Amino acid sequence: MNKKSVWIVTALCASLALSSCLGPKSASSAVGGELTGIHGVAYNEPAPYGMVAVKSGYLKVGLQEQDSLWGDNAPTKEVSVDGFWMDETEVTNAKYRQFVFWVRDSIIRERLADPAYGGDETYKIEEDKYGNPVTPHLNWSKPIPWRKPNEDELRAIESVYVTHPVTGVKMLDARQMNYKYEVYDHTAAALRKNRINPLERDLNTDHSLPEDQTVMISKDTAYLDDEGRIVQETITRPLSSAYDFLSTYIVNIYPDTTCWVNDFANSENERYMQLYFSNPVYDDYPVVGVTWEQANAFCVWRTEFLKKGLGMSGVQIMPYRLPTEIEWEYAARGKEGNVFPWETKDVKSDKGCYYANFKPDQGNYTKDGNLITSKVGIYSPNSNGLYDMAGNVAEWTSTVYTEAGVESMSDMNPQLKYQAAKEDPYRLKKKSVRGGSWKDPESMIRSAWRSYEYQNQPRSYVGFRCVRSMIGNNKRK
Repeated sequence: MNKKSVWIVTALCASLALSSCLGPKSASSAVGGELTGIHGVAYNEPAPYGMVAVKSGYLKVGLQEQDSLWGDNAPTKEVSVDGFWMDETEVTNAKYRQFVFWVRDSIIRERLADPAYGGDETYKIEEDKYGNPVTPHLNWSKPIPWRKPNEDELRAIESVYVTHPVTGVKMLDARQMNYKYEVYDHTAAALRKNRINPLERDLNTDHSLPEDQTVMISKDTAYLDDEGRIVQETITRPLSSAYDFLSTYIVNIYPDTTCWVNDFANSENERYMQLYFSNPVYDDYPVVGVTWEQANAFCVWRTEFLKKGLGMSGVQIMPYRLPTEIEWEYAARGKEGNVFPWETKDVKSDKGCYYANFKPDQGNYTKDGNLITSKVGIYSPNSNGLYDMAGNVAEWTSTVYTEAGVESMSDMNPQLKYQAAKEDPYRLKKKSVRGGSWKDPESMIRSAWRSYEYQNQPRSYVGFRCVRSMIGNNKRK
């Protein structure tokens, strides 16, 4: 049995154990009237496929020595971080392409069920096996007729492709690759000031609030206009129900392949624009040209994809997400808290081999053996088992970038979050990116180096990896 099969079986067993924990327990099951507690079935969380465990622990984040040469602003603070799972490599083109193709196939299935394309109702499930109505959803068990489609099926399939008007090249219509998802803000809903019942609110120092006091809530919503364009809005309205904490997003998830020519003026990078994401040669290279918004959409999709694959729809599991800025630094420094992900302060071994893919010399990108990105995982991992935590591509985090950095955060699981609206000033759209990239010098690939990018800006040198929060005691030994 291969590694993937073992993981799937383990996860299925774990999901069964989890479901048994959720079952009803009798409060009268104690013996002799003694207080014994109600205990669930033990649940040992399996290692998510392709991820490694980063155990909880302590770290003094930031640069320990002043960086007078580069003028770096890296505030220091002693913090504690809970354990989490982290992708051992950056998300690759092949893995992100699975997301794109899932969106493509969902569009095709919707159209195959549409009367305008033949109306095959078997591509959409609207009732259960007993004939009871259910929320309409796509039937993924019915294959798309790629080989011998009839006329209507062919029109549905061809509708997601376009032909270049000049070159005649047929390609996926990137404009249609939109992913819609919803996020419930558990934190906002839990705040006492946002309680739906006015008597439970606590806004004033005397712990009272008039029952007729109006609480205003802001939420994000999105829709497609008549021309198929995404309209994203932030609305503010009086709190009336739990749905006021549910935000809707529609994100075009196709990578911006033009970043290769837009990031570097007067360069011959057309080959990367045309081939980097689509050609199998680059399957195991980190995906780039992905915005912070697209990376978040990928995390949501990955969570739902896992839940459906394990038959856990409707069961709450720890979602995939982007790491916080501090989680990223904690993981990158390794178990020893090093300046770089490796043990020494040098960037190459005694034999002259570089430890990461970066820009070792002025203008000489190839000195480390790579001109642009490299395949993920070809350099040695750090002590946490993570690859490419320095160089290759800088990585998105979930944290808002501020000059104060960790100084303005808690010392336990530090984080600053803000989902900037379209109309917000650009300074509020800064998100922290970490690790430096293939185009950056030595100083920028240190684990404590702080940088940022705007949440809607794709770059040829920024990618990402996912994390999942751990369950239970996971202290680093």
